[in-house]
Amino acid sequence: MRDRAAKYAMTQAPPPSTPLRFGTRQSPLALAQANEAKARLCEAHGWPDEAVELVPVISTGDRIQDRPLAEIGGKALWTRELDRWLIDGRIDAAVHSMKDVETIRPEALAIGALLPRADRTDRLLGAASIDAIPHGAIVGTSAPRRAAQILHRRGDLTVVPIRGNVATRMAKLAAGEVQATFLASAGLIRLGRDEVGTTLPAEQWLPAPAQGAIGLECRADDAATRDLLKAIDHAETRAEVETERSCLEALGGTCHSPVAVWCRCEGERMQVTLALFSEDGRHRVEATSALNPGDTRAVHEFASALLRSAPGEIRALFDPV
Repeated sequence: MRDRAAKYAMTQAPPPSTPLRFGTRQSPLALAQANEAKARLCEAHGWPDEAVELVPVISTGDRIQDRPLAEIGGKALWTRELDRWLIDGRIDAAVHSMKDVETIRPEALAIGALLPRADRTDRLLGAASIDAIPHGAIVGTSAPRRAAQILHRRGDLTVVPIRGNVATRMAKLAAGEVQATFLASAGLIRLGRDEVGTTLPAEQWLPAPAQGAIGLECRADDAATRDLLKAIDHAETRAEVETERSCLEALGGTCHSPVAVWCRCEGERMQVTLALFSEDGRHRVEATSALNPGDTRAVHEFASALLRSAPGEIRALFDPV
């Protein structure tokens, strides 16, 4: 506790004269993440709770729930409204699930902080293991990565799209609309539902790029807010997330691209495992490399080489830079 107090003493700033405004989507998980960001910033600077105000913003992705994201605009549906509010100055920072943030961002915005990463794994709901899912069962997921990965392991299964927040997807499973589905471990933990589902180890079931990471984005020219957010920026998480997003950038990955990546800091190096799939899961290529954190060129070369080695069924789903 003494070390922690000393750390925060070095970064404390006086409370703002008006509350710092954090924009957030309105789902229970988004609000939980925004409250975590608020609590961490207030603790780091020794501020009272009222120094940060949460500003709920309804995203297009939350309004449209009956179609897969890939059909209606992709990840931008989660960020479009928050971007507009941020650029217009109606909020000072936006709180994001980083796996939902497009790789190419507006030049006017900057990732001011990445919180310590939570569990990046997926949970399987409806069966005790992948092998235990009944033969020919219907599995619900709208994520190309999850769909391709399960079909690669279990070609007998049928995948159907399923969207909605955690409670909605669990209700669809309980109603028998699907026999199995997936949720991110981090989201369940943040909602106090850590008991739900079976954890799929990352080394066996590769996660999505940036899964489990919360990011705070602010205006690039807002030096005051950027300085405040530095107090809660987690270096290891930033190194991992930037590497994973660099892989996506090199691949030209979109919301249609089944791509999984697992980064972990090991000493001075970053172990990166990257896997690419065809849409139907029949084809898969994977590679692992030890890279230096921050070496964007090496990350791009690694990802590009894997894509070049892939069959046409995989290459067709990417648009490399």
